[in-house]
Amino acid sequence: MLSRLVEALHRFNAAHPWDHNAHYHRWLLRQLPRRFGSALDVGCGSGDLVRRLAGRAESVVGVDADEEILRRAREATPADGPVTYTRASAPDGLPPGPYDAITCVAVLHHLPFAETLARFREELAPGGTLVVVGCARAEGPLDHLTGLVAIPLNLLTGWIKNRGRATAHRPVSMTAPVRDPEMTLAEIGREARRILPGARLRRRLFWRYTLVWRAPRQ
Repeated sequence: MLSRLVEALHRFNAAHPWDHNAHYHRWLLRQLPRRFGSALDVGCGSGDLVRRLAGRAESVVGVDADEEILRRAREATPADGPVTYTRASAPDGLPPGPYDAITCVAVLHHLPFAETLARFREELAPGGTLVVVGCARAEGPLDHLTGLVAIPLNLLTGWIKNRGRATAHRPVSMTAPVRDPEMTLAEIGREARRILPGARLRRRLFWRYTLVWRAPRQ
């Protein structure tokens, strides 16, 4: 019975896809100044967030390891915008900063966690802001309760965004490879606060967490 219910949920979600990461773009932008100098988006994928950052920043660099998704990002981005797309792997291959803003959405669990956060810290300008939307491994009653709450909201959101119609079309941003996270939120919090003292970590709906850190001004 349970397995049939899970299969039905998967079929519904597949027929009514929506981008959980893009759901947090508006929140992410609220963590940043209205205008700032340079930004780096790590794991930029199809460039949806890069294009939104370009409305505020003087220059934006979008980085991804997948050349094909970068090609599609370039096609969707106005040629006269302050945007550069670069194929690179994090953390070692990131273009050097400093950056006034660094963003990383649903990518950090694909990377060496501590080393990547340390590199972000190094590349932030004094007073700059790091904003991460990440995925954590569920562990404990609160994680499971949040997941249970998210299930009906996920179904409802998919229904609304697709206007009640099933579709086989998936947004380009949802074509990237997926990987299950290995670190729990507690483990993420311990490491993040060790590397980024004062970092703000919050559990979120739709199987996400957020992390915000502002570099000291001096």
